Amino acid sequence: MKFETYILPNGIKIIHQQNPSQVAHCGIIINAGSRDELQNQHGIAHFIEHSVFKGTNKRKAYHVISRLEDIGAEIDAFTTKENICVYASFLQNYYERTIELLSDIIFNSTFPDKEINNEKEVIIEEINSYQDNPAELIFDDFEKQIFNGHPLSRDILGNPKLLKEFTKVDIQNFIEKNFNTDQIVLCSVGNINFSKFIKLAEKYFSKLPINLRTVKRLQFNNYKASEQIVEKKTHQTHCIVGNIAYNMRDNKKMSLELLNDLLAGSGLSSRLNMALREKKGLVYTVESFFAPYIDTGIAGIYFGTYNGNLNKSLSIIKKELFKLRNNKLGIMQLHRAKLKLIGSVAIASESKSSLMLAAAKGFLQLNKVKTINDIIEEIQNITAEQILTTANEIYDFDNMSSLIFE
Repeated sequence: MKFETYILPNGIKIIHQQNPSQVAHCGIIINAGSRDELQNQHGIAHFIEHSVFKGTNKRKAYHVISRLEDIGAEIDAFTTKENICVYASFLQNYYERTIELLSDIIFNSTFPDKEINNEKEVIIEEINSYQDNPAELIFDDFEKQIFNGHPLSRDILGNPKLLKEFTKVDIQNFIEKNFNTDQIVLCSVGNINFSKFIKLAEKYFSKLPINLRTVKRLQFNNYKASEQIVEKKTHQTHCIVGNIAYNMRDNKKMSLELLNDLLAGSGLSSRLNMALREKKGLVYTVESFFAPYIDTGIAGIYFGTYNGNLNKSLSIIKKELFKLRNNKLGIMQLHRAKLKLIGSVAIASESKSSLMLAAAKGFLQLNKVKTINDIIEEIQNITAEQILTTANEIYDFDNMSSLIFE
């Protein structure tokens, strides 16, 4: 089934897919994240994501949470470098209750001093926990290295010192600047017809005054390959090698998605998992990643290994990348790679909340919505020549950066 779209007079975008399930999903995505923070605001987008649950003009913090939990629904939120999202899953006959609450917490939160001060302590514990996990921390530190000096280099969580200084005024200033009506999507998958969903959207969102975005994001364009070694005194050596990559709009994005899956994506049969773990026993974990942003992207390979096996592991990775850059995939190799990625995409789409958020993000940032069939067709149209070109543009070791925790 296709997603239907609509835009309210104030610019807020609406996207919905009718689905016969008893369980519905609804959320708000805002095109504002950590890359939109000023330097002295580092971490405020994530702080806002936490703080919107702490009370509104008509609800205290407990009543915000219990409003949906009392009916067995689930509400959650997350922040990325480009988005803040709040979304819920609920029985389909509670659509209006959910949409009203989402509107209330996003646009009518009061950020009581006592509540936000308590939440600062919660986030500080989250930061401390993250700092204790080198296998996660290395990804953020690698982006700091790649995007050195650019807003994309800053992690999402922020730092305790700045966090303690944030006030209600700081929060409201960020919201006023970045929660623009033309940069917001209300999204839904559930058993409600589109016209009724639009009426609910109009009831709770159309009264918001038009507030269009005028500030453009700072583009990233000064990548230089670099190498860093950081002493962490961990039991394992953790390593990432990677490069800048394609942005969301790039036509070559899907070929990199396929190449990423082939290298060390889902499953145990990926090239690097077979070469490093199954054949040599050098690693417990190896994974490749590709994260596209609106104007750039990042791709790479992460692995953790015994301290003495770092060079052996890197040598094997270089050999596998050399093969991909110099040997065009055969017909059957490409066919199997496509089938694997298509299966992964199809299975992921069974999560209706994930499907909803992915469609909403595309509508928000690219002004278009891809169906699963559209994505499958893109994958099927990838050629061996495109894979070879992508491998040479992204995985040329002379242009890749590395970060090592040892």
